[in-house]
Amino acid sequence: MEMRNSTLGYLENARGEYLMMHRVKKKADINKDKWIGVGGHFEPGESPDECFVREVLEETGLSLTGWRFRGVVTFLDEGNDGEHMYLFTATDWTGELTADCDEGDLEWVRKEQVPDLPVWEGDKIFLRLLAEDHPPFLLTLAYRNERLIRAVLDGKELSKLGQGDI
Repeated sequence: MEMRNSTLGYLENARGEYLMMHRVKKKADINKDKWIGVGGHFEPGESPDECFVREVLEETGLSLTGWRFRGVVTFLDEGNDGEHMYLFTATDWTGELTADCDEGDLEWVRKEQVPDLPVWEGDKIFLRLLAEDHPPFLLTLAYRNERLIRAVLDGKELSKLGQGDI
């Protein structure tokens, strides 16, 4: 299994909202119809923060001036390549939000409402960690047929998926 590298970030405004992308524009998209943050895959020679800053500019038109590294999420999915995703939050930027993104529709959403949107089950875990201002973390999420089957946070298995401990 090959492991790819990507970034994902949540831009937070002063009204307590995250900038979310509703992935509805690409046909062959693993995130089709899901709501996610902004980010993407590394280009050759890029560091995680360089990738995040570039992807935010490309997808939103915003130039980040302040961001924070929050953790690394490793995705494992039977029959597919794995992925190391570097997770960020940002509260400072310049520029104007683009009206047209070819990846999906951009929308500001109240942070507490995000888990109620169609998001990946594992995203709910790291969104909670962000809300709790958890120190930088390592999170492994294993999926089978788009269903979360295992989650490990900082080396400890979260055993009761869907049972309230995550």
